[in-house]
This record gives sequence, C-alpha cells and structure tokens, in this order.
Amino acid sequence: MHDRLTHLDKQGKASMVDVSGKAPLLRTAVAEGFFNAKESTIDALLGGDLPKGEGLAVARIAGIQAAKLCDKLIPLCHPLPLELAEVTFERVDSGRLKINSKVVVTGRTGIEMEALTAVSVAALTLWDMTKAIDGSLSISDITLVEKRKEELA
Repeated sequence: MHDRLTHLDKQGKASMVDVSGKAPLLRTAVAEGFFNAKESTIDALLGGDLPKGEGLAVARIAGIQAAKLCDKLIPLCHPLPLELAEVTFERVDSGRLKINSKVVVTGRTGIEMEALTAVSVAALTLWDMTKAIDGSLSISDITLVEKRKEELA
C-alpha cells in the first residue's frame, strides 16, 4: 500500500506521477463491459443493418482511437505509445453484447485506463449508433479483467 495517493504532490496538489525511475516492462490490460438493448437492436447491430451504418465497425474504431487518446481524456494519464489496442464484441444473450478490449505497451506505467476507456467509448458509440431505434439502451459492468506486467527479455 502507498502512504499517499500517487497523483498528489507533497502539498496535496494534483500532479502527474513521476515514472522516470521505473524500468520499462511489457504491460497488458484487458477490460470488459456490456451494452444492453432490445433483441431486435442487437440483431440489427450484428447484421450491420442500422440507419446510421455499420455500428460494430464504428464502435471498434472509436474504442481503439479512445485507447490511443486516453491521455487527452483523463488529465493525469501519461501519453503511451500503444503497441496493440483491440476491441471485440460478443453476444452473450438476446439483449446483451459484451465489449472486450486488450491493450499492450512496453512502458513505465500501467495501461488499465486505456483498456477501460476503449470499452467505455465503444459502448457509448454503440449507444449513439442505436439510439434512434431503441429507447431502452444501457451500459453496465465496465471493469478491468486483467492487468499484467512482464520483464523484457
């Protein structure tokens, strides 16, 4: 446990964490969340049959872009040169899509915020793509599933 919050300086002011003394490691983060809608909406998403276009493709690109821009969205995140950012979708039942993201970087700080941001923005994009046909939309259970770091060979 830390004696203090790492984003606070000695005077208690918000600040970016100094990671310059840490060794670079291969870091992986996996996140997931759920997009909940009517069965017909999920069918339209999976069939590429939405009034606004191909929703899953747009949401996938939005999630990847969000991971890459996380430091622009979350004020104290470090800018990181991501080596992988992927977003996938899986139907888990008639009215639910599971959104998964995996992000990888060789760096000095974790990338869980990038993975969580990818899922969040992908879910919001699905909402935007389907709101005209479904008033019952919801997003739920966005969480970090895995966080791993490995020494470089």
